[in-house]
Amino acid sequence: MTHAYITSSGAFLPGEPVDNDRMEGILGLVDGKPSKVRRRVLKSNGIQTRHYALNENGETLYLNELMAARAIEQALARRGMPLAQLEMLAVGTTQGDLPVPGFASMVHGCLGGPPLEILSAGGVCCSSMAAFKASVTALRVGEHANAVVCGSEMISRMLKASRFQPGTLLENPCPGDDTGKPGTFDDFDADFLRWMLSDGAGAVLLENRPREDGLSLRVDWCTLVSHANEFETCMYAGTVDKSRPAPGKTWLDFPSFGQAEAANITKLRQDTRLLPNIVKLGVEEYLRLVKVGRIVPEKVDHMLCHYSSHFFKGEIVKLLAQAGIHIPEERWFTNLYTKGNTGAASIFIMLEEAMSTGRFQPGEQVLLVVPESGRFTVSFASLTCVEGQEEWEDSAATVVPMTLPRTTRRLDVASVARGHRAPIDVDAALHSSPLEIEVGTCDDRMRWLSVELALVWADFDRMLRATPFLKRMSAGSLTVEDYKRLLVNLRQQVVDGARWIARAASNISAELFPYRSMFITHAGDEHRDFQMLERDFVALGGPLEEIQQTPKNIGSEALSAFMFHQASQPDPLDLLGAMFIIEGLGASRARQWAKEIKAHLKVSDDALSFLLYHGAQDDNHFGHLREIIQSGLITREIAEKIVKTAKVTARLYVLQLEEMDHT
Repeated sequence: MTHAYITSSGAFLPGEPVDNDRMEGILGLVDGKPSKVRRRVLKSNGIQTRHYALNENGETLYLNELMAARAIEQALARRGMPLAQLEMLAVGTTQGDLPVPGFASMVHGCLGGPPLEILSAGGVCCSSMAAFKASVTALRVGEHANAVVCGSEMISRMLKASRFQPGTLLENPCPGDDTGKPGTFDDFDADFLRWMLSDGAGAVLLENRPREDGLSLRVDWCTLVSHANEFETCMYAGTVDKSRPAPGKTWLDFPSFGQAEAANITKLRQDTRLLPNIVKLGVEEYLRLVKVGRIVPEKVDHMLCHYSSHFFKGEIVKLLAQAGIHIPEERWFTNLYTKGNTGAASIFIMLEEAMSTGRFQPGEQVLLVVPESGRFTVSFASLTCVEGQEEWEDSAATVVPMTLPRTTRRLDVASVARGHRAPIDVDAALHSSPLEIEVGTCDDRMRWLSVELALVWADFDRMLRATPFLKRMSAGSLTVEDYKRLLVNLRQQVVDGARWIARAASNISAELFPYRSMFITHAGDEHRDFQMLERDFVALGGPLEEIQQTPKNIGSEALSAFMFHQASQPDPLDLLGAMFIIEGLGASRARQWAKEIKAHLKVSDDALSFLLYHGAQDDNHFGHLREIIQSGLITREIAEKIVKTAKVTARLYVLQLEEMDHT
């Protein structure tokens, strides 16, 4: 095996930059009226200028394939490589100019040159990274000596006002649709993207050895991970209801394309309620790469992150800083604000500007980050800047594996909400973990604990979403009986909670007095919580004796037994991991659950006192845990026990929720 190197780059941005005041003049007014959301979206995304392959009359000036060809030609010209020497072409785009044939075929036809291997990667933003990963692999295993990779988007054709004029929804638009109801859409989901997306193409040339006369970027590794098994579609076009895809219900099933257009299903849409998940998943994948040593934050000199909006950059920085594993903002590079969000092209347009302006120096490490919200995919790549061919001669035999092993997760494909459109609590949704460590306080031990607990929380959150109760809540099908079962089962757990906390306090030695005080204080705070659950149950019309006398379910029995066993050990500091899960759940989810239950069931706050209280108070309780974790008293051995107990507690807590339906 050998290395793969980026030896050149190119970009093509059509026309002159279009500022925020001119963009609606080019895309057009819908129904003759200015957009009501344009300024709000632009304020959030921070974009100041972008490029459109349209003229002032909305007429198309460039095909997508031509923009891709122009970017590729620039990359080859800068390297001085004749097109005739090219061996592989891989391209990614959201939508080609034609449905058939593949986009790579059309780009090859536009470019000309010799017969060569081609690859068309579909998708959204990560499609270009999929093409990149495939090309790097081909070079590393010796199939080719070079390849060109391109991401290109000509999305403005989908954003023109003519596609947004008021239409008539058909009463029964899809063949075979027996609901008798028209498709229902949120107009904001389509209008939102008009002010987010723009046109452009970026390309990189890959070779199996660095260039002799300048800087090259060695590709150390590249990962691409889909989370489509966990979430419903977020960015889409061509269906009546994205939450219920079924044969006969897509745009190709209509009697005519005109009817599909009239049914409003050909618009490109973004379910903005799901967007916060891309931040969570991006941070989670980053943490996994830190855990296995692929990413060492201190060694990253430049991070090029394709975030679609300035708002999301702020959230990413905040979450990583809280865990003490952030990359300082001065090492970030983006041209989102001047070049716009060009989807699959963005990361290569960004890389081209960084390379052509001399941002990189030999020996520096570059991290590429591309999250995609289509159905939630995240890609990372690590590059090392090298100069001349000495590096190639010295290290051609040492190649880092490209793909990380991933553990099998217990997931249910149907764990996603089906058709639920209730507002998401953005603050709660953005937090991958409730753990916060002050920046600057993390040594290696604390960083390890922060990363491990954050990943435990990510898996816990994933398992929670797959429980029947949470699926019904998300789908809007929750019943009063469901909520009553939750109260009954939580009550039995909470009764035991104060007892095992008190037992843990009694088994902590005098040498660890601060921990004992924390446990005692916490037990005092919790010992009457079960009474709130009883009052909530009675407020729903349930008899008091029912909630008091119902036995614990299997999951609750297992959770309680585990807690008492751990609490009975000498100095059971590992129970900090259990508190991390239980208190963290209250701090990050209780308020959101109360909000959704109230919206679905129309119950009063009198029946939500437990969730509302813990939504307001558990972050205060959790503050004590954070203080102890960062106090410097936690050894590596204790930290490992905390993580293990957190994992066990998470799984047993989920089992408790799963078994609610079996009592």
